Amino acid sequence: MSNVVRVAVTGAAGRVANSLVLRLASGEVFGPNTKVVLQLLEVPVSVAPKAMPTLEGVGYELIDCGFPTLQDVIVTDDPNKAFAGVNWAILVGAAPRGPGMQRKDLLVNNGKIFVGQGKAIAANAASDVRILVVGNPCNTNCLVAYENGKSVPADRWHAMTRLDHNRAVAALALKAGVSNETVTNMTIWGNHSNTQFADFGNAKIGGKKATDVITDRAWLESTFLPATQERGKFIIDKTGVSSSFSAANGAIDHVKAFVTGTKSGDWTSAAVVSNGEYGVPKGLVFGYPVTTSGGNWKVVEGLTHDEFGKAAFAKTLKELQEEKEAVKDLLPG
Repeated sequence: MSNVVRVAVTGAAGRVANSLVLRLASGEVFGPNTKVVLQLLEVPVSVAPKAMPTLEGVGYELIDCGFPTLQDVIVTDDPNKAFAGVNWAILVGAAPRGPGMQRKDLLVNNGKIFVGQGKAIAANAASDVRILVVGNPCNTNCLVAYENGKSVPADRWHAMTRLDHNRAVAALALKAGVSNETVTNMTIWGNHSNTQFADFGNAKIGGKKATDVITDRAWLESTFLPATQERGKFIIDKTGVSSSFSAANGAIDHVKAFVTGTKSGDWTSAAVVSNGEYGVPKGLVFGYPVTTSGGNWKVVEGLTHDEFGKAAFAKTLKELQEEKEAVKDLLPG
């Protein structure tokens, strides 16, 4: 990677992006010898009157931090300008679910946003661009953007399951009474939704099978998995707002994994465009275990599931197929 990296962040005046851009600017992600140009996108004042003024304030605050790694901050409501020459595009902005809105309505409303962003990325980004979709429903938003930006190779498009991965790791560590780094080989299969499958069967704790360390199978199936699936709702119920700094941290961890690579013997979780691995239809954006190196990824092959795991896998796959059907009119061809 060059010694200057351009990073676009959408929804950049929001709570998630506020935590995200600070860490991107600080040198934490790309290292102390790489300059960062942040290209921050918000909606026009005609759509949300406070968005751009707030974003301008964010830009000034970033400058005031005096980070030696921050070369420039660009704030704009023009996607073409925001994505111009970027090496990473982190798509945080998405339309929220309104009162009485059905999931299909949310999928379609967000899909329209990601049609335009997919096209703008394909037309303007650098040739080595990688895209991480954070805004929910992120798997299908990523699918829509990818399908509308197909001049960018399929393996460059990712949706975030690393937040769920981190939540699952922390929950297993707490139950086992160990530190978080002791838990490895966690996988979030499928969708970033309440059907996701946090795979305790293939996870390890201190190098041992997690199920040999935590032998309470009822807890794993009936407490751990539902709590991981519903953690986002739990946070909203407690605070009145959706996860912010933990979501930003998940995005940071995702990008770090692609910049520095995964550790030997371990993997990370990412939703990527399927090549048919594990029987998932080709082209679906599905959460997998992946190893990363040099910005590229490879799905970990050969993992198996018991009957409980097979049923959980099938459920999340079915939901993603239904979501694809819901947005079919936004997919070209």
